[in-house]
Amino acid sequence: MRNHVKVLMFITIVLFFAQNLTRAAEPMQFRDLFNGKDLSGWVNINTDKDTWSVRDGLLVCTGHPIGVMRTDKQYENFILHIEWMHMEAGGNSGTFIWSEGTVPEGSRLPKGLEVQMLELDWVNQHKNRDGTLPPIAYVHGEVFGANGLETVPDNPRGSRSKSIENRCKGKGQWNTYDVVAVDGVVKLSVNGKFVNGISKASVKKGYICLESEGAEIHFRNIRIMELPPGITSPEQTAPIVDNK
Repeated sequence: MRNHVKVLMFITIVLFFAQNLTRAAEPMQFRDLFNGKDLSGWVNINTDKDTWSVRDGLLVCTGHPIGVMRTDKQYENFILHIEWMHMEAGGNSGTFIWSEGTVPEGSRLPKGLEVQMLELDWVNQHKNRDGTLPPIAYVHGEVFGANGLETVPDNPRGSRSKSIENRCKGKGQWNTYDVVAVDGVVKLSVNGKFVNGISKASVKKGYICLESEGAEIHFRNIRIMELPPGITSPEQTAPIVDNK
């Protein structure tokens, strides 16, 4: 209950400032990160040319090879809306925020904050060493720093933050994530309810990436509302990468 109150206070503060700032400036609003027609605005980092495609207005990822593509610009404070659907039982994917625009040598995924997207059957396919199943809520909505990005988890599972309630739907069904990211704090809503978050991210400005990780996944309605910037040092900002 205490975490839920903190989430509500955080979102209320974000919306209060957003609404009041629009009185003296252009109204803030969502804009598309994916136009439903092509891959404009996205840069392939380390996947194949046919890993990502557009089909019937959807962004389709084959899942092969493992890797990511990123936005062509960096983002600091924002609200990200993204809808996703796994096409295979046990499918694995995710989105990275505040990410670097390149992949470290010896790795297939970038430094960044990952918001996990695992299909519900993943737990059955990846039992614990003692043969037990991981709690099903772990399979979606887990938030954690990858490849060196550090955070303080709201709901610790080691260094990761786990979802406190299972709200995801299985393969062939659409799921909605709303990610509120402000000044190193992230709150994640899964299908209309806030269930996870982190704070004190060591990096709080960078690229947004979509992950290919072994299974076909579809995306749609990827939108972002940029919020006013904070005080972010160069050390808290991912390196800028030339899009050429």
